[in-house]
Amino acid sequence: MNNDILNTSIEFLKGIGPNRAKLIKSELKISTFKDLLFQFPFRYIDKTSYHKIADIHSTNSEIQIIGKISDLKEVGSGNKKRLVAKFVDNTGCIELVWFKTTKWLIDSIKLNTNYIAYGKLNSFKGNYSIAHPELELYDEAKLKKRTKLNAVYPSSELLNKRGITNKVIIGLIQELLISVNKEIKENLPKYLIEKFKLLGRRESLIIIHKPRNLIELKRAVYRLKFEEIFYLQLRLIKKNINRKEKIKGYNFKVIGNKFETFFKDYLPFELTNAQKRVLKEIRKDLGSGAQMNRLLQGDVGSGKTIVAFMSALIAIGNGYQACIMTPTEILSHQHYKKFIEVCKSLNINVKTLTGSSKAKYKKDVKESLANGSIDLLIGTHALIYDGVNFKNLGIAIIDEQHKFGVAQRSKLWHKNDLPPHVLIMTATPIPRTLAMSAYGDLDMSIINELPPGRKEINTIHQSSRERLKLIDFLKTQIDNGRQAYIVYPLIKESEKLDFKDLLDGYESFSRDFPMPKYQISIVHGKMKNEEKEYEMQRFIENKTQILVSTTVIEVGVDIPNATVMVIESAERFGLSQLHQLRGRVGRGSHQSYCFLITGYKKTKESKIRMETMVATNDGFVIAEKDLELRGPGNIMGTQQSGEMPLRITNLVSDSQLIQKIRSLVQKILDKDPKLLNENNKEILNYLKKTFGKKNIWEYIS
Repeated sequence: MNNDILNTSIEFLKGIGPNRAKLIKSELKISTFKDLLFQFPFRYIDKTSYHKIADIHSTNSEIQIIGKISDLKEVGSGNKKRLVAKFVDNTGCIELVWFKTTKWLIDSIKLNTNYIAYGKLNSFKGNYSIAHPELELYDEAKLKKRTKLNAVYPSSELLNKRGITNKVIIGLIQELLISVNKEIKENLPKYLIEKFKLLGRRESLIIIHKPRNLIELKRAVYRLKFEEIFYLQLRLIKKNINRKEKIKGYNFKVIGNKFETFFKDYLPFELTNAQKRVLKEIRKDLGSGAQMNRLLQGDVGSGKTIVAFMSALIAIGNGYQACIMTPTEILSHQHYKKFIEVCKSLNINVKTLTGSSKAKYKKDVKESLANGSIDLLIGTHALIYDGVNFKNLGIAIIDEQHKFGVAQRSKLWHKNDLPPHVLIMTATPIPRTLAMSAYGDLDMSIINELPPGRKEINTIHQSSRERLKLIDFLKTQIDNGRQAYIVYPLIKESEKLDFKDLLDGYESFSRDFPMPKYQISIVHGKMKNEEKEYEMQRFIENKTQILVSTTVIEVGVDIPNATVMVIESAERFGLSQLHQLRGRVGRGSHQSYCFLITGYKKTKESKIRMETMVATNDGFVIAEKDLELRGPGNIMGTQQSGEMPLRITNLVSDSQLIQKIRSLVQKILDKDPKLLNENNKEILNYLKKTFGKKNIWEYIS
């Protein structure tokens, strides 16, 4: 494919021009010929069937009518001005409406002439209308050539108002296909096309925009999905191979006495088989001479933190420093408190550094870090601030990686001569297909086993009207010596409604659980860090029985005596967040409970979320459902969205195809890692033309 022609701005395509180009770019993010060529239809409609006006019933779908415009007038004024046409057939009449009309539209419409009107039906008080319909003059000869599959492209209300209808987009794409037809070159080798019986690339791109039948459309879609997945997986796997070849890491030749002493004398429990397997994978990476870049997945409570700590001990035992970067100060302090005693016993100097650390303390930490006297630093993104310099950072452990962007993580690289080994942890399990397509360049470890003795959390979905039953249950648990979390949604700290809900809830629970018999703590983002720490510490020490909180306790807070999690307005949380919150209980030997409290009104999606949470405690099952409901972009967040430029592949429905093609790509690269074989020259040429040479950021994951 000739990239010069395909990189041409769409304003130079016949029928567009600078004004339309600007509008299409802002509404659809289409700037070039290539963008438009790969703007695939999201569905197809049958334009060979027609409705009679008398037979119209309320529907969400588009309808098509043959009739005449008997009357045309402008009504209203200012912003409410609109053009209204009376459209009639031999059974009745319907209104066609255009807002913000142009003189060109008014002048172009002919009265008492046969038209075909097509558009989405609107209903108001029993009267039907079509807003911004597509109009075309009735031509019997043209109608006979119509097929059942007519493309419908993504659009917007503004485009339709400005006259860039689906019909116009179809015309532009047909014009484009004529212009670039000869420039569409094959990008898959002949042996793959023959082996998988694939259509050619040019043929597939023409068919997907103008299919003649369903069978050829399916073949074209399959070919384009194959190509898209193939090159995404190729880049990811190749990136991993290149990183290991080009980016050297510190070689930790021995496991070290710190690790061995901890394992023999201080490990408080027997590691699960999954933890042992993952530690072996990490150990192998750390002794390979290449930089480790590993993603550690594990469900809530599976024991990732101890694996991370033991990985840090390997670096320290080899004479290097280690850091653990967490998304919240609460989690940083918790990790610090968990490891401080054992670090003293092992003669390891451990410090914590967060945004709220005092200036004098920060200065001392920076000095000790730079001269190498600090072995382990635990903190928030304060670790990557300018002026925080390690003497020899051997391993960087990043907890809850989706909270940190690539640019932030890359700052850790520049604090060393050689990049540190990187262990990225997530307690939000990632569906396999999403992991393969978003993190396919990382080596992956999964802890898929919970420590023995953990009881499954009992999850109950209740209406907010059943509060008395909940209060009684909480009192029983507290009388038995247990504690409870009450969590309120707080989407943004500035949202007054959310904050009011939290404070109202605190006051309500204070009435139901009066002092001095009961003590209640409150924690939220508007409090000073010392206040939050004080309240959290009271709860940890069981001086308060109830902690009313926002989602600041979502990740990592570990209090074995807390057995009840109450999530207020649970319909406002996503599945992964609900699962994370539920994971704050069930940390000890007592039976734990999670109550999902929802209001009267729930969307279909929120009902599915509640049903999923009640049905399973398995984070991987929940992650699959989350992917299905929200799609990959929302799960990944904006930081990661650039990693998956998928135009046609669906990570849920195409999961088997993704696995099949990833396996194929791996085999090709095993045999021909540089893609220098004659058979693979199309692949190499396409990679060079399309992606060119990327800088070091390609290797930061």
